[in-house]
Amino acid sequence: MSSRLVDGGWTKELAEGLVLDSDNLRVICPFIKRRAVERLLSGAPKAMRAITRFSLADFADGVSDISALRSLLVAGAQVRGIRNLHAKLYVFGQRRAIVTSANLTEAALSKNHEFGVVSDDPEIISASEAYFEKLWACGGPNLTVHQLDDWERTVANHLARGAPHHSKESLGDFGAMGDAVLDSSLASGAIEAEQAYVKFLGEGSNRVPLSFLVRDEVESALCHWALTYPANKRPTAVKDGALMFISRLTHDPNDIIIFGRAIGMKYVLGRDDASAAEIEARGWKDAWPRYIRVHHAEFVAGTMANGVSLNALMDELSRDAFISTQRNYASGHGNTNPYNAYRQQAAVQLSSQGQKWLTKRLQLALDRHGRLPQGELDKIGWPTLPTEWAKN
Repeated sequence: MSSRLVDGGWTKELAEGLVLDSDNLRVICPFIKRRAVERLLSGAPKAMRAITRFSLADFADGVSDISALRSLLVAGAQVRGIRNLHAKLYVFGQRRAIVTSANLTEAALSKNHEFGVVSDDPEIISASEAYFEKLWACGGPNLTVHQLDDWERTVANHLARGAPHHSKESLGDFGAMGDAVLDSSLASGAIEAEQAYVKFLGEGSNRVPLSFLVRDEVESALCHWALTYPANKRPTAVKDGALMFISRLTHDPNDIIIFGRAIGMKYVLGRDDASAAEIEARGWKDAWPRYIRVHHAEFVAGTMANGVSLNALMDELSRDAFISTQRNYASGHGNTNPYNAYRQQAAVQLSSQGQKWLTKRLQLALDRHGRLPQGELDKIGWPTLPTEWAKN
């Protein structure tokens, strides 16, 4: 019997564990994401129990997925919740135990620096089983689909209001034992998102100088909770979880400056259309009444000069800046000049290279200049959802 230290290849380790014994898989893991669960379930565990966290703030922050828990229930797994959970343990019947720092997420399994031990030693397996069963007994009743439905509505309404930090505690923690720990940062799981856009604020006729205050732009556009689109085009291409880089047209020199980012929500008819009161308060919304609601918005402190130049991105990446120019180049047809790709558009979709480039540069800007304080966003205010959407 052996034990070995492991510092990578965790997807392979989990797959090998299921090959050894798929009859009785037990998992303890605070954060669980859908794609990683799908990988685990592809190994066809015959019986599975999982202990995780049921803090709705975790789901709102994107560090764990309600959809991942739903996939587990569909696959026949039993799931219970424990508050303040930090341990990560995977036990494969009587054949193997893995104690690791790796959560059941794609980043943890294949990208992060995670360390742990893989053991076939009966004593270690027995001790791991005992630890699991102790927590399982404390975890309360098994999770149900009805609970997940309620949680999805609650979290969706919270995010649709812009995910104001002061309301996070009201989301609730439905696990057993102790209090939840809340994190106020941008959802780290969305930094490398399936979709990424640069959303433009302003037009060629009303550019602002680089000395323009970021706070003033946020207060004017209310872009900490919604990004507006024109009346004649509903923004149906944007999916839940899209990374929205928020930019402003500037002059001296003419450029587009990315000064913030947020996580987008797909457009929902009725919920995401400006109300009469909102149009009365800001007349320009009559022409721009469609919303992509956003949450976990963060903005560079200071002025537009502290943001990131879209011109610099296009100059460095050229046709690889945007999905459309990449696609046109590959097909041999259409525009491949990034400077022509966004004209007359409310937003432009980034390529994977563009997303990585901009994520890195904006993070550097945030680290260097700081973030617009949460208190300032609270002063600007948060939206009230239409009555039919505000039941949770």
